[in-house]
Amino acid sequence: MSEVQTYGLSDQALGALMMALQRSLMEQSDIVETLRGFEFVNSEAGLEILNPPIIRVPNNQEEQ
Repeated sequence: MSEVQTYGLSDQALGALMMALQRSLMEQSDIVETLRGFEFVNSEAGLEILNPPIIRVPNNQEEQ
C-alpha cells in the first residue's frame, strides 16, 4: 500500500481563496472558474497560489 502525500494551505493561499470569494460576491459571479484557474506550488509554508485574484476598488473620493 502506498503512502498518500498530503498538503496544507499556506496563509497566502487562504487569503487568495478569501479574495476569490469576496470578488465573487461583489460581482455576483460564479467562483468555480476562478478556483479552477488557480495554479498551486508547494512551499515550506504549504500550498501557495501563483496567480491570486486581483480585486479592484473604484476610488470615489474627490480630491480636496
